[in-house]
Amino acid sequence: MIRINSLRLPLDYNDNTLKKKAAKELRVSENAIERVSLFRRSIDARNKNDIHYTAAVDVYLKVNENSVISKSKSNKAHITKPFEYQIPESKNLNYRPVIIGFGPAGMFAGLILAEAGANPIIIERGSDCDTRVEDINSFIKTGILNTESNIQFGEGGAGTFSDGKLNTGTKDFRARKVLIEFVNHGAPEEILYNAKPHIGTDNLRYVVKNIRKHIIKLGGEVHFNTKFVGYKAKNNKITAAVINKNGSESLIETDNIILAIGHSSRDTLKLLYESDIIMEQKPFSVGARIEHLREKIDKSMYGEYAGDERLGSAPYKLSVHTKNGRGAYTFCMCPGGEVMPASSEEGMVCTNGMSEFSRRAVNSNSALLVSVYPEDFNDSSPLSGIEYQRKIEKAAFKLGCGEYKAPVQRVEDFLKNNKTSALGEVIPSYKRGYEFSKMDSFLPDYVTESMREAIITMNKYLDGFSHPDAILTGAETRSSSPVRILRNKDNLQSVSLEGLYPCGEGAGYAGGIVSAAVDGIKCAEKILT
Repeated sequence: MIRINSLRLPLDYNDNTLKKKAAKELRVSENAIERVSLFRRSIDARNKNDIHYTAAVDVYLKVNENSVISKSKSNKAHITKPFEYQIPESKNLNYRPVIIGFGPAGMFAGLILAEAGANPIIIERGSDCDTRVEDINSFIKTGILNTESNIQFGEGGAGTFSDGKLNTGTKDFRARKVLIEFVNHGAPEEILYNAKPHIGTDNLRYVVKNIRKHIIKLGGEVHFNTKFVGYKAKNNKITAAVINKNGSESLIETDNIILAIGHSSRDTLKLLYESDIIMEQKPFSVGARIEHLREKIDKSMYGEYAGDERLGSAPYKLSVHTKNGRGAYTFCMCPGGEVMPASSEEGMVCTNGMSEFSRRAVNSNSALLVSVYPEDFNDSSPLSGIEYQRKIEKAAFKLGCGEYKAPVQRVEDFLKNNKTSALGEVIPSYKRGYEFSKMDSFLPDYVTESMREAIITMNKYLDGFSHPDAILTGAETRSSSPVRILRNKDNLQSVSLEGLYPCGEGAGYAGGIVSAAVDGIKCAEKILT
C-alpha cells in the first residue's frame, strides 16, 4: 500500500477524483490502481475564497509498489502497511481482572481483556445509557440531582454527553484501534479519516451500548449502579475489590484492578488518599462556556462557504499567553451544540458542552479556560485542587438561586465588569435555567483577568469572538483531573500497591476520549502480558 500525503481536493471531489489525483502523483495510469481510500482529510480554510480539503490517501496498486515509488520520485508518497492491532496473547491469570469505571478508559480496557479471553468484571457507579438519559432529563426538569447518574457518571463516562470529539494529540498507534472499534460498533465511518472527527452524543449513546454488549458476549460482565468502596491487599498486593450495590457490600477476588474512575470521582480519590495510595496535585484549568450564534461563527470561519453541507458547522481552537503568565484557551468546542448542567455533587454548579452529530443547534459553544497551578491552591494536600473546584462550583450554585441555574453574563458586560441586565441576540442554551450575574463573583480575579485579555486577543484570529451579545455561562471546572495517582512507567501499576492500575483521565494520564481509551488499552496489555 502506498500512502500519499498533502493532496489538494475540491469540496465536490468523488472516488474518480481521488483516483485521478493519485495516478498523477504516482505517474501511473488509472488502470494500474485497484482502489484509493481516504486516510486523513482536513479542511483548509485559510483562504476563504478558496476553501478546499487537504488529504492523505491510501493507494492499492495492481503493479509493483517499489517500482512505482522509485519512478514517481514523489516526496509525498511512501510505502506503508495497513493498520493491524494484535490482541496480546493472555498469560494464565489467577483471577478475573476488575475494572472500575465504564468511561472510555474502562470501556477499552474491558474490550481488550474480553477479546483476549480474560473475562473482565466492570464496575460502574452510574446507570446504563437509557436510564442515564432519563435521570439527566429529570434533573433538567426538576432540579433534583441524582449524584450517581448524571452528566459525569454512567455508561460511557462524561464523554457520552459531549460532542464525542475524537481529535487527539497522542501519536500512539493504538488510537487507530479506538477509531476502528467505534466504527465497528456503529459510529460514522468518516471518523476514520476526518482530521477533527466527532461521533455526536446521539450516536455515542448507541455505540457505547454496543461495545458493552460485545464485551458481555465475549464473557465479560458490566455491573451498573455498583460502587467501588475499597480494596483488600496482602503483602502490598491487591487481593480483592470491595463494592457496594444497593447498600450491600461484597468482595470480588482479584489481583488486578484497573482504576478508570474519571475526573469527577472525588469521593473515590479521597478514599484512595486515605488508604495511602500516593497521588499528587496537578495543573488543570477553570473558566466558563462561551456561546455565539452558530451561523456567525460559520461565517467568520468559512466566509461565503458558510452553510455548505460538505463543511458542516465550523469548529475553532484558540489559545493565547496572557500578560499575567497564564495560558488561556478554548476547549471542548461544540459547533451547533448546547451548554449542559454537569453537576455531580449537590449544591454545586458546573457546565459542559454537548452537540449531536448534525451540529445544527442555534448556538456554538466552547469552554474558555485559564490554567491554574498547585501554587494557586494554598494547600499541599493532593486533594486541594478538588476543593478549589468545589469552591467555584458552590459560589456558582448560590448565584443560580440554589436551583442549579447557571450564572450568565454578556461578553460586553463581562469586559466592562458589569452585571448583565438583558440579553441580546444570543440566548443561553443552558436548559436548567440561568441568572444574570458576573463571572467575577465566582472565579478568581487572575482567571477573569486572563479571560478578558483572551477574548479581546482571540477576536483578532476569529472575527466576532468578542461579540457584545456572546454569552458566558459558568462554571467550567472539569476540563481535567486535578489529581494524578502516581504509577510506575514500566508496568503502569500504582507506586503504592501491586495490581492497582491508575488509568485514564481520572488518574491524570489522559485528556480526552481517545487518549483515555488508549490508556485503557495499555493497562489491559500490561495485565495480559
